[in-house]
Amino acid sequence: MITPDPDLGGDLGLVAGRYALRPLEMSDAAELLAEFSDPDVVEWMDIEPLGHIDEARAIIGWAQDQRALGAGLRWSIRDRSSGEFLGTCGFNRIVLERGRRGEIAYDLMRRWQGRGVMSSVLPAILAFGWRQLGLHRLEALVTPGNLRSCALLERHGFVREGVLAGYGFWKGRYVDQIVYGLTGAGAAPTL
Repeated sequence: MITPDPDLGGDLGLVAGRYALRPLEMSDAAELLAEFSDPDVVEWMDIEPLGHIDEARAIIGWAQDQRALGAGLRWSIRDRSSGEFLGTCGFNRIVLERGRRGEIAYDLMRRWQGRGVMSSVLPAILAFGWRQLGLHRLEALVTPGNLRSCALLERHGFVREGVLAGYGFWKGRYVDQIVYGLTGAGAAPTL
């Protein structure tokens, strides 16, 4: 029997040390707008700085659609004691057929960058991918120049596998992506 598809419904909140993760909701739109309107935050991302609340709602709507399809899951990251919004993280893509893999992604408001938030949160995301989703491979795509993201992934066991030349098109140009991968810790399908 092949490992069953995971259920992305219900309460999928996680705790990661000082931080609480919960699936993105429309009530996060104003905070997401504040984060993604900062040019420094979106510098390495595939979006321009946001200028309107409807753009933040569209991103949340995309995340909710991915979750409903079982194709992705995005959490807000909050400080457990204050409830303050710090950023988002999760799986931009979950592919179960012919590989059981997930693409992770994360972002933080500028004032929270470099303070160890993702070093605390990333292990919870990885554990969720291995255990709850039964993935065999986790991967991340990083825009060249984003040294902090490369260092974070490498500290958590990811291996730089190569560069996808001209992989994406955003901000008016084709953009390379560095591929990082981590395999073997997840549950392999049972036949």
